[in-house]
Amino acid sequence: MTNVDMPTPVIVPTVPIRHSSSAIRYCVLVAAAVFLSANPARSHPLQAEPVDHAHVFNFDQFYIPEDPDELIVDGGMLLIAELNCAACHAMPDAWKDRLPAKQGPDLSAVGNRLNEDSLWRFIRSPQSRKKGTQMPGLFAGEEGDVEAVEAITMYLSSLKKDQPKLPEGDAQRGREVYHTVGCVACHEPAADYRPAKAAPDTVLEKPGLSSVPIALADDYDFQSLAHFLLDPLSCRPAGRMPSMRLTEQEASDIAAYLHTGRLPPKMDERALLKLPPQTVAQGREAFIARRCTSCHTTGEDMPKQTAKPFASLNASASTGCLSGKIQSGIPRYDFKELQTRALRLALQRLQMDAPAPFTAQQTVDWHMMRLNCYACHDRESKGGPEEPRAQYFHVNDPGAESLGELAHLPPSLDRIGRKLTRDWLQRILWGKDGSVRPYIDTRMPNFGQAQTEPLIAPLEEADALATPVAINVSGLEKHHRAESGRQLMGATGLACVACHGLKDRKSLGPPVLRLTHTVERLRPEFFKELLLNPQETQPGTVMPPLFMGRKKADQEIESIWTYLRELDGQPLPEGLLSATDFELKPDVERRPIVFRSFIEDVGTHAIGVGFPGGLNAAFDAKTSRWVIIWKGRFLDAMSNWQERSMPPIKPLGTGVKKMPPAIGMRSFGGYRLDTAGVPTFWYQQDGKRVEDTLRPTPDGKGFEHVLKIDGKETKETLSW
Repeated sequence: MTNVDMPTPVIVPTVPIRHSSSAIRYCVLVAAAVFLSANPARSHPLQAEPVDHAHVFNFDQFYIPEDPDELIVDGGMLLIAELNCAACHAMPDAWKDRLPAKQGPDLSAVGNRLNEDSLWRFIRSPQSRKKGTQMPGLFAGEEGDVEAVEAITMYLSSLKKDQPKLPEGDAQRGREVYHTVGCVACHEPAADYRPAKAAPDTVLEKPGLSSVPIALADDYDFQSLAHFLLDPLSCRPAGRMPSMRLTEQEASDIAAYLHTGRLPPKMDERALLKLPPQTVAQGREAFIARRCTSCHTTGEDMPKQTAKPFASLNASASTGCLSGKIQSGIPRYDFKELQTRALRLALQRLQMDAPAPFTAQQTVDWHMMRLNCYACHDRESKGGPEEPRAQYFHVNDPGAESLGELAHLPPSLDRIGRKLTRDWLQRILWGKDGSVRPYIDTRMPNFGQAQTEPLIAPLEEADALATPVAINVSGLEKHHRAESGRQLMGATGLACVACHGLKDRKSLGPPVLRLTHTVERLRPEFFKELLLNPQETQPGTVMPPLFMGRKKADQEIESIWTYLRELDGQPLPEGLLSATDFELKPDVERRPIVFRSFIEDVGTHAIGVGFPGGLNAAFDAKTSRWVIIWKGRFLDAMSNWQERSMPPIKPLGTGVKKMPPAIGMRSFGGYRLDTAGVPTFWYQQDGKRVEDTLRPTPDGKGFEHVLKIDGKETKETLSW
C-alpha cells in the first residue's frame, strides 16, 4: 500500500442551502475559518470535525431550531425510524406499517472486522469512539458493567467467517476513487484534494452540512475494510451504507486510502482494569440481556427482549432515552436539543393520532429521506448536493463541461415515475448497468432491493398524468419504418446525433446521454411528451423543441421509436455511420465469412468467401465455378444493405486474379461447411458429381484447390 502526501490548503466553512418541499430555505452556519496548516491531520476524511450527536443526515439537513412544532414533529418521526426505536418499543398498531423496525448491522462476521480491543472500546462507549454514531451506549460504569462489556467483547470477537483475499490497494488511486464515484455526497471530502471542477486559485469551501462519520474505518482490519466497501449490504442490510458498485481493486484502493498513516489505537484502559476472564457463553448471555438482539443478528437464533411500548412512554419524562442522564442499561444517544424536542413531539403524535394516509408523493419523499437520496438528487424543489460537495461530482469527458450542471450532477427525479419503465427503475435501483451517462464518474448506489422496491409503485402513481400522451408503438402503421426514423435522427434530418450517441459511437457534439437503450429505458408516452415539449416536460433541459410546428410530428416520433426499437438490426444514422461499419472482416470472426451478393465481375449469383489471414475468393453459382481470387481486405456490404438497387460490390483487396472459364455443362447443387467453416461447393458437370474446395495453404500465401469428381480427388496450388 502506498502513502499519499498531504498538502495543507486553506478551507473555510460555507453557508449550506437547505431545501424544503414548499420553498428553498436557508440555514446560516457561523464558524471561523480553519487553517489546516495548524492541524495538517485534518486533510484526511477520517480526521473530519465530528458531530457531537447521533447523526441522521436528512434531519440535520432539513430541520433547524427555528422551525415550528408542526414541522419539527416530522423530523421526530424520521429520527424514530432511523434510530430504530421500534426495535425495542412496540409501535402502536396504527403506525406499524409507517414506522417498521430497521434492520441493524449483521454481526455474524464482526470478529473479522474489529479486534478485541476495538470491540471493547466501541461497546463500552460508542459515542467516544465514533462521534455521530447511531449506536447507543448502554454502559454507565456501574458495578458489573465492565465485566459485561468484556463478556460481549469475547462473544463478538468469536464471530468470524472465511474471507477470500482481496488485492493489495493503492492509496493514491483510492483517494481518486473516493472523491469521484460519489462517496463525498455523504462523507467528508479530504481538504487536500482539489476537484477538477475547482478553479486553481480558489479557496475550497468546507461542506456546511455535517458528514456521515467513518471513524471506525481506522480500526478495521485492511482486508475486512476492503470486503465491507465491496459489499456493505452483507453486514449493513438496511442499506444506509449502500454499495457503490466497486470492483475488488477499487475497494482495496479506497481501503488503502482510508488507512493512510493509520496507527492502531492504544488500549491501555482495558489492560489496566485487569478484568476477570469472560467466556463466549457469558458474552452471549450478556448480549441477550442488554437487548442487543433487538437490533442485531449474529447468525444464531436468539430471543429478543423489548422495552416499554410507545403507548406507555411519558414524552415529558426526565428518565429514559430522552432524559440526557447516563444510566446503565438505558440507551444513550447524546441527542442535541433539537433532536430531543423532535422526538418528544413525535412520541406525543404516536400516542394521540392515527396517521393520515400518505399520498403517493409523501410516500416517495419519506423513502427518499430515509435513504438520503436527497444528498444527490432533487425532487419537487427539494434536495440535491450542496455546492461544496457538488464540485466533486466528476465529468470524465471535457466535451460535457459545456452542459454545466446537467453533465456533472445526478439527474432530477421529477416525473421519474412516468419517465422510466419499471424494468429500468429496478435495474437502476438494485440491478446492474443502468447508467446511460458514460461521461460522469459518479455512480448510482445500490441500497438493496428490500429498501428501494417500495419506491417504485408510489413513484409511478405520483408522477402519472391523468391523461397520458397518446402514442402508437404497434409497428403496424405504414409510417412505422425504421429507415424513416434513422433518417430523421441523422445529420441531415433532425440531427439528433449532434448531441446523442448510439451504440459505441459518441455524439457529434456535446456528449448528452446515449439513446441505445431508449426503448428499454423510457416509457413511450414520456418519450413523445418530451419530444413534443422538452422544456415543459423536463425543465432545464438543453433539448430543443425540434417538433414544434411540424405537421407530421406524431408520425415522425413514432418512426424514431420504431428505429430505436429495431436498433440492433439497423445501421446507424448519418453522421455516426462509418464506411468501415459494413466491411466484412474474417479476421474478427476467426472463421471464413461466406457472403452471397452481387459482386463485380462475378455476377448476380456470387458467393464471396473471405478467409482469416487475407485470402479471398468468389464463386459464381450460376456458372458453378470460382471466378476471382484476391488478397487483403474482403468486401464492403454497405451498398447491399443500404441501397434498394443493390449495385455490385467490388473486392476491397489487391491482386485480383481471374480464374479459367468453366468447361462443359454445369448445374449448381449447393454447398456445405466443414467444422472450420470452409465451404465445399458441389455441382453436376457432364453427368458427374463434382465437389470443389478452396482453402489457404499452410503458409497462407496461396490456395489449395481440391476437386473431387465422382470420388476421385485432385489437388493443385494457386499462387499469385
